[in-house]
Amino acid sequence: VQLQASGGGLVQAGDSRRLSCSASGRTSGRFTVAWFRQAPGKEREFVAAIRLNSGTTYYTDSIKGRFTISGDNAKNTVYLQMNSLEAGDTAGYYCAGSFTLITSSTRTSSAYSFWGQGTLVTVSS
Repeated sequence: VQLQASGGGLVQAGDSRRLSCSASGRTSGRFTVAWFRQAPGKEREFVAAIRLNSGTTYYTDSIKGRFTISGDNAKNTVYLQMNSLEAGDTAGYYCAGSFTLITSSTRTSSAYSFWGQGTLVTVSS
């Protein structure tokens, strides 16, 4: 499976942006896609995840109510809709995937086998 992230760019605080993670290869079954982000000088952190077979979603507390993760199985694409962006959301955003993820590891980057390249989101205040 190959993942490709896109949609980043420069936005102003309060704006919205939608990121896309397109998957090539077989992703049927128990495939989970997550978004992680890494700001300069900081560790990579979990943002959101979705189990594609059930639609179950997971979010980190800092973005709840502002970000929404969704999947389009027909297009093999997962989206991260980001609203009310803040300067603190500035980071490289990475999508990751796993066939074998257990719920307790959803927020753990090492639990994901497949990674896309990052897409940079810069929020100016």
